[in-house]
Amino acid sequence: MKQDVFTLEIIKDSLVAVGEEMFNAMIRTSMSPIIYETTDFAVGATDAAGNLLAQGNGVTAFLATLDTAVQSTLEHYPGEDDVRPGDIFITNSPYEGGGTHLSDVVIVYPVFHDDRLIAWTVNKAHWTEVGGSHAGSVSTEATEIYQEGLHFRFLKLYDEGRLNQSLVSMIRDNVRLPDSTIGDMHAGVAACKVGAKRILDLVSKYGESAVLSAMTGLLDYGERMTLAELKKLPQGVFEAEDIVEEDGHGNGPFRIKVKVTIDGGRMVADFTGTDPQVNGPINCSYTGLVTGARCAFKAVTNTEIPANGGCFRALEVVCPPGTLISAESPAPVSIYYEALIAAIEVMWKALAPHMPEKLPAGHQRTVGATFISGPHPDTGELFVMGEPLLGGWGASAGLDGDNGQFCCANGETFNIPVELAESRYGFEIDQYAFHNEDGGEGEFRGGKGVVLDYRITAEEAFLTYSATRTTTRPWAMDGGEEGSTNAAWHIRKDGTRERYTMATAVRARKGETFRMISATGGGYGEPAARPREHVLSDLKNGYITPEQAERHYGVTG
Repeated sequence: MKQDVFTLEIIKDSLVAVGEEMFNAMIRTSMSPIIYETTDFAVGATDAAGNLLAQGNGVTAFLATLDTAVQSTLEHYPGEDDVRPGDIFITNSPYEGGGTHLSDVVIVYPVFHDDRLIAWTVNKAHWTEVGGSHAGSVSTEATEIYQEGLHFRFLKLYDEGRLNQSLVSMIRDNVRLPDSTIGDMHAGVAACKVGAKRILDLVSKYGESAVLSAMTGLLDYGERMTLAELKKLPQGVFEAEDIVEEDGHGNGPFRIKVKVTIDGGRMVADFTGTDPQVNGPINCSYTGLVTGARCAFKAVTNTEIPANGGCFRALEVVCPPGTLISAESPAPVSIYYEALIAAIEVMWKALAPHMPEKLPAGHQRTVGATFISGPHPDTGELFVMGEPLLGGWGASAGLDGDNGQFCCANGETFNIPVELAESRYGFEIDQYAFHNEDGGEGEFRGGKGVVLDYRITAEEAFLTYSATRTTTRPWAMDGGEEGSTNAAWHIRKDGTRERYTMATAVRARKGETFRMISATGGGYGEPAARPREHVLSDLKNGYITPEQAERHYGVTG
């Protein structure tokens, strides 16, 4: 029976809401702060063929990983009866659909109605532990994937409703935090079940054909709205390149290059010319590259409509295999996000001069991922803390950059609250503030980076840290000044200190401090044109010193 347009719109909106309900379910049931506080995960639903219908995002850079996970699952199980009601799949394969690094584990849940596959629900979450050579399953020292943890390549976690207990036992026996790891696994399953139930509720209420028709309509709507915006953009070919400074082994710098072509109803992002994959773990797979290109594409088209597969039909991503951003097995990838962010920002850099009303100057361009582990001072049990670091975004035409925001790939993520961190882990946080290092000056200044001190209260603790924009600086626009740089410091009790840009298992003793400093974003416009009242406001807020106000802006208090 043909459904009226109003009913179809209600169903479409309900499908979008599935992602949000799954998102809330994941937060309520997960066991690790990196999930329920930082929200380092994404959930969503696809149609039976793996076209993205809706996504509930914590991490923006998972924008091409839910649908491609389904598509690769179908490739691994191509037979008519290979996927059955009650099956649930698990994967973290970096080199196929859904893949980023081994810590990001995907749960894939087929939704059946009357024995017909009609949709999938998907959860992708960062597990704090998946084994490997170092606590937290991240290492700047890795040279191959086998050192980075357990590799699940599209396995059946449930087979017709029966839990694969052998697989679960293998996971439990090979990770450092088995209870929270298995708990997060079950939370991912629970979130997928919530999404599946909501889809089946829609089928029960409106009928299968109406829901399937609404799925098609939702994808077509995303395509139409995106095409309308794409045609408003400047047409032509826009090029840029940038570097990633190092790979964790002292090699580098490495070039990332892009040519963006916008022609009527299509955008092609061609990364040909990017350097080959490297020895260290900053490699990113092609799946990661696609999600990065989708982030940039969404930013310049229509950011208001919920993301779905239709929104990206007009985007083509070109990159030869085996590069830094299309790495192949067995390349290490645990710090893939640094190359991914560089790929996003090089597209942004190519387009920003032609779209200053949409895109700012360069930002901190790093996750600043910080992992601290050691024996808890109260219990002696191993703790592992992992969280991203805030930094400064670039200024734009008419606006100062945002202070203390996560990088473009992190999206709607959060830091772990100080009170929770100090109760769960073996450190105290002595300061968390905006710094006033030079950088980012302009008529509109770059957003401020932060300084964060972890003072160790355990007998010992170990830091693993990685960042880019450690020698190169966030780029400026229209006469502004480049931003500042990212770094980590180990400050010993005798006052000596050592700077790190990529490091694994740096040992600190009780009372010593790990200090993280993130970059200030690039400025926009000549600093001399900054209004005096804005400079005085920056002085009042402690963003700059009196000496900097006079030196950069010619303003004295």
